Amino acid sequence: MGKINGCIKCLFIFFNVVFAILGCVLFYLAVQITPFSHQVAAVGGPSPAWSWVFALGVLILPVLGIVAACMEKELVFRIFAGFMVAGMIIMLIFGIVVVVSRNTLKDSLDNLSAEVAKPIMEEEEMRNMLMAFEQSAQCCGVVSSSDWGMLHPSVLEPLGPNQIYATSCSGALFEIANFFFKIIMGICFTFAILALLALLMSVLMVQQIRKHDGGGSSMAMQSY
Repeated sequence: MGKINGCIKCLFIFFNVVFAILGCVLFYLAVQITPFSHQVAAVGGPSPAWSWVFALGVLILPVLGIVAACMEKELVFRIFAGFMVAGMIIMLIFGIVVVVSRNTLKDSLDNLSAEVAKPIMEEEEMRNMLMAFEQSAQCCGVVSSSDWGMLHPSVLEPLGPNQIYATSCSGALFEIANFFFKIIMGICFTFAILALLALLMSVLMVQQIRKHDGGGSSMAMQSY
């Protein structure tokens, strides 16, 4: 008979196997997006090394959890639990940073003035890009429709000669960015919760191992 409850052990191993598979998928995706990540990093974006670190973490830690459950060694569980604590804290920090970044971006876009839109409206190439974005995002102007000074036909055609899109393109841009912010926040906080659950299960199994080892020692001393 093992030191750990069989149901808990099987459930723990199952979830770690699932996350190990997820880690393999993330590692594959990290390899595939590496050329694109280098281009993003070249213009000030995050380094592609972060995607590799995250994917390897998701892959290696479940393997460590499986090894701990199979060996039923307290030391290995302690190491696994330590990584879970670190992972939970890191995911919470990343999640909070994303929330703050989203709010900062929203405040910046909400406080845009007409002076910000002026350089964009003065360049023909930027105006053409803005008009293309207006058609796809159904918005008008950088800050408001008054950025154009007068309504232009490309905005009027979809809604009629007396109507314009009420949403500014800065607001539409935030809605797009907010969609990705929500995904990242969901990932961060979900992994933080899962790390907490893994930590609690590890503590429970450590207690069962101690109880088993303590009971065995007591029986041996009584026999002696």
